[in-house]
Amino acid sequence: MGAALSTLRSAAHNVANANTAGFRRETVHQRTAVGGGVAVDVRPAGQAGHALERDVVAQRLAMNAFLANLAVFRASDAMAGSLLSLRV
Repeated sequence: MGAALSTLRSAAHNVANANTAGFRRETVHQRTAVGGGVAVDVRPAGQAGHALERDVVAQRLAMNAFLANLAVFRASDAMAGSLLSLRV
C-alpha cells in the first residue's frame, strides 16, 4: 500500500507542476525489499518537461493497486474473525 501511495503522490505532484517552467518530473522505481514487500525510490526524471499521459495512467494503476491490497486486508480480517469465532 505504501508503494501505491508513493506512486500516487508522485504522479499528483507531476500533474500539479506540469506547467512550471523547467520542472523535472519525478519517477517512482519499485523493487523487491529484502525480507518481503516493496521498496520505493523516487527520483527526478532525466529531462525537464511533462508527460501527463504517463502520470494519469500511473494514478489509475496506483489506485487499483491500493484497492487490491485493501481487499486482501479485508479478506484476511474476515478470515481471522471467522477463525476466532469457532467454538471448541
